[in-house]
Amino acid sequence: MRRSRSVLIFLFLAAVAVGVFAQEPETHRYTSPEATSSGTVGGKKITIDYYTPSMHGRKIFGNLVPFGRVWATGANYATKITTEAPMRIGDLELPKGEHSIWTIPGEKEWTLIINKETGQFHLNYDANQDFGRTKMKVSSLPSPVETLHIGVRSDGGNKGTLFIDWETTEASVPLVAE
Repeated sequence: MRRSRSVLIFLFLAAVAVGVFAQEPETHRYTSPEATSSGTVGGKKITIDYYTPSMHGRKIFGNLVPFGRVWATGANYATKITTEAPMRIGDLELPKGEHSIWTIPGEKEWTLIINKETGQFHLNYDANQDFGRTKMKVSSLPSPVETLHIGVRSDGGNKGTLFIDWETTEASVPLVAE
């Protein structure tokens, strides 16, 4: 009797464990890990901290990320840009420090939004905290990018480019270290 009770308890616990572990991959299937990228423009470091969603076979722009609506440009929490010096990003004169990046994707043009607040959840956009907005150029990538990548590349001297690559789209804006 005691042995059959032990076997039943073992089988029950095994069934519960199998059920929990069988659900875990589905629960965490679309996690977006943290990422950091940085670049140096005009001798000044620019760091971008963000969360990296992946396509997972989904259509991204115009579907998962709708055109014409503010997007946190990543997942989980707002993307943060930190600059060691004042920067001109597109038409914006940005003071050195930490800001958040938001975008409004479009088919032919994007809008980059620099927000004064950092650390907010990706759905908690507050336009009253906007530092400013500027246009971004949109181009097609030669091959799909599975996982969102945001970065800075130097274009020589004090000039560079802030870029966002995902799916088959690159949105970019020039920047100048001042």
